[in-house]
Amino acid sequence: MDPDSGIRAAIEEHWRASQCGDLEAEHAVYAEDAVLDYPQSGERFRGRAAISAQRGGHAAERHFTLRRIVGGGDLWVSECVITYDGVPTVSVSVMEFADGHVAHETQYFADPFAAPESRAALAERMPLPLPGKDIGEA
Repeated sequence: MDPDSGIRAAIEEHWRASQCGDLEAEHAVYAEDAVLDYPQSGERFRGRAAISAQRGGHAAERHFTLRRIVGGGDLWVSECVITYDGVPTVSVSVMEFADGHVAHETQYFADPFAAPESRAALAERMPLPLPGKDIGEA
């Protein structure tokens, strides 16, 4: 298996485990000293244990729909729709790998919004949440 295939498989397992609520498997992709940044809230979590603890305490019912994973080498991007208690949020995860584990992740979240009428003639409508493969279907 080439290195990119192994990393892609680890990312797919991360999202599958996230969907299933398997915290141990979800966080196996991270290095012990990994850093997770949430730029919109200004939060930085240092270390796999802190990353896992903040996610493990999430009270909302979560569902993950994976749109795509792109990348190569040490830089990978996942696009997901994360539904919290029935409300979809679009997420982009930028993962930087070192020695086969995530050393740094930056995750962005965006709520869907209505498109302005002024652009209606220029765009076609996409369904929301964005189409993708449900993690549970993997």
